[in-house]
Amino acid sequence: MIGTMPEAPDPSAWVQAYLDHCRIEKGLSFNTIEAYRSDLLRFAGFWRGTGQGAPNARLVGQYLEWLRQGGLDSRSAARHLSALRGFFRFLVREGMLSRDPTEGLKSPHAWRRLPHCLSLEEVERLLEAPDSVTPTGLRDRAMLQLLYASGLRVSELCQLQLSDVNHEVGVVRILGKGNKQRLTPVGRAALEALRAYLEHGRGRLLKRRSSPYLFVSARGTPLTRQAVWKLLAKYSLRAGLGRRVWPHAVRHSFATHLLEGGADLRSVQLMLGHADISTTQVYTHVMRSRLRQTLDEHHPRA
Repeated sequence: MIGTMPEAPDPSAWVQAYLDHCRIEKGLSFNTIEAYRSDLLRFAGFWRGTGQGAPNARLVGQYLEWLRQGGLDSRSAARHLSALRGFFRFLVREGMLSRDPTEGLKSPHAWRRLPHCLSLEEVERLLEAPDSVTPTGLRDRAMLQLLYASGLRVSELCQLQLSDVNHEVGVVRILGKGNKQRLTPVGRAALEALRAYLEHGRGRLLKRRSSPYLFVSARGTPLTRQAVWKLLAKYSLRAGLGRRVWPHAVRHSFATHLLEGGADLRSVQLMLGHADISTTQVYTHVMRSRLRQTLDEHHPRA
């Protein structure tokens, strides 16, 4: 066992072995693996700097305290600890470590932040912000309409291909986290915006080039996550929302407005692609928060 050795091997090698396991055996997404890589390599650097052989509970505790002193909030520290737990469980299971040093450690208390949600009026202003005359405007309007109509993650939006949209049935096939596929219905407004983009915008952007991807840039390449973030920030300011809006805020708005309209939690979970319904339940807190605000603003005895 490595835990009994006087010297431990390079921690980075252990991290890479775990990431390979996550990619090959667990089928986790690229973004999830990169997040694990960042967190675990940060821990590996701290571990290496201490000169300790095998990791133990005290080392992990020192690392979390180091993160706290570095200004990391409790929610982010809890995410780091979650990554470490998976990492050490893997090492123990593979016989590379005799004991999991995170056993018994309490997770840093993390206040659950309510996701930011746009009002219906703000959504309408955002969707109308792109110029529907230009090819990029047609693309961007279709992109925003689809984001709000289906609750897509930005990475899922960028991966969409032409064959993933069924215009006749009105559904989109989405490849989500862990390479899990789901079908999500799309409303008439989003389908009309997509049709306008496909008929009058996409070909002009491609300029006789070919691409399987639905949303493409003027260079003919698929839109990146960073490009979508920048476009959404631009249109939120153009719409006069007073702040930049990020793709996840549109996803939050999609879920919250569905629940406010009477949709059941299980259906929203399926459309969002959440593995655990407890993740979806945060939107019920958003609804209660909005109801509280409505009461405070409009009831004479609030």
